[in-house]
Amino acid sequence: MNAMVTVILAVQMLSALAMIGLILVQHGKGADMGAAFGSGSSGSLFGASGGANFLSRTTAVLAAVFFVSTLMLAYFGNLRPAATGSVLEGAALVSPASMPAPVDNSAASQIPGNSPASPAPSGVPAPASSK
Repeated sequence: MNAMVTVILAVQMLSALAMIGLILVQHGKGADMGAAFGSGSSGSLFGASGGANFLSRTTAVLAAVFFVSTLMLAYFGNLRPAATGSVLEGAALVSPASMPAPVDNSAASQIPGNSPASPAPSGVPAPASSK
């Protein structure tokens, strides 16, 4: 299953890159108007209009491949085994004894020597209590 998802992902990425390249190669609808006034060359690699049909059909085929691979990835991404259940059900099965003790991250516990369990260092007199 994991290998199939990897292959589908590779097909999707290759079709996306090919589509980007083909779209950038194609001329816009207004490109012929500029060529009529002499600002560009009207000759092309595939002939006068053969390139437009070939490139647009190839782009349409690659778009279909891209959308089908996207749908397949979404389908395989949502498949779950029926026995495991949801994430919340799995969290309810965790017992409190197996969970770690909470950590005190308050500002007072971050100051060195300010924890209530730490004894006074030797050689330093204990603070006098004010009564």
